[in-house]
Amino acid sequence: MSERTVPQHLVHKLDPDEVFLTAWQRTSPDSFTVTARWPEDQSFHLGADGSYEPLLVTETVRQLFPLLCHVGYDIPLDQHLVWESYRYALIPDVLHPGTRLGPVELELRVLCTDLVQRRGRPVAMTMHIELLRDGMLHARARSRFTIQAPAVYRRLRADHSDASRAMASALPLQPPVPATESGRHRAEDVLLSPLADHDGPGSAWQLRVDTSHPKYFDHPVDHVPGMLLLEAARQATQAVLHPHPALPVAMETAFHRYVELDTPCRIETQLLPSGLVRVTARQQGELSFRADVLPGAVPLI
Repeated sequence: MSERTVPQHLVHKLDPDEVFLTAWQRTSPDSFTVTARWPEDQSFHLGADGSYEPLLVTETVRQLFPLLCHVGYDIPLDQHLVWESYRYALIPDVLHPGTRLGPVELELRVLCTDLVQRRGRPVAMTMHIELLRDGMLHARARSRFTIQAPAVYRRLRADHSDASRAMASALPLQPPVPATESGRHRAEDVLLSPLADHDGPGSAWQLRVDTSHPKYFDHPVDHVPGMLLLEAARQATQAVLHPHPALPVAMETAFHRYVELDTPCRIETQLLPSGLVRVTARQQGELSFRADVLPGAVPLI
């Protein structure tokens, strides 16, 4: 990526090549315009057919959360941003690099609502995002998240708050399902492992978490990242519908509890009458994450 991106610490990244946001400006007290640029050639973000992976849309949106919290609302850099819910809908054309030379340039319009203030700073908010390419609306997203001070986060996470210790205690890496079944073209990017004991309706896998993966784990964390769960939902949707293509053109998710690194996590799918695929992540029988995924059809955004 070009050096003309925002500083990487403002989007909570260590790898500067993973920073996609390039500039920002405030347009009203709680609205902003942010520009972004997508990489031209990165195997993780490009599918086998040369189109962008759907996760790239969400990662671009995710980088807005820390950036605008820090530069727009003076949230200290050590605060923890905790996802409660996230939804998006996109037009598949946004994932096609196109024929023009150079990287894809994007504009993101952001409105922050439902702010909860404490001591003059937000501790929770909802962001509404419109993503434009070549001046045309190509995606919408909405996310609710909380903002936790380090002391509060440590108290809530208790024995799991130490990132280095949590990563050191992560489960051994399990073999992946075939990459083509999960919608990826590299085995190292697959997040699903076969389950031998599944005998219920739908399909199920064990979440495959490689803490040495440079994209899923850009920096040490004390739990399975939310972005990894969103990608696992995409892969589970593709796996249950394989061999039919299942581009996730819309997704609505809820984060119920942290997914720990040292405990097996079961990924299950259910085909809903509406055409959605419901993906759930459970640890020790408790629901941790849910995603309703719309595969294939183009939604009205």
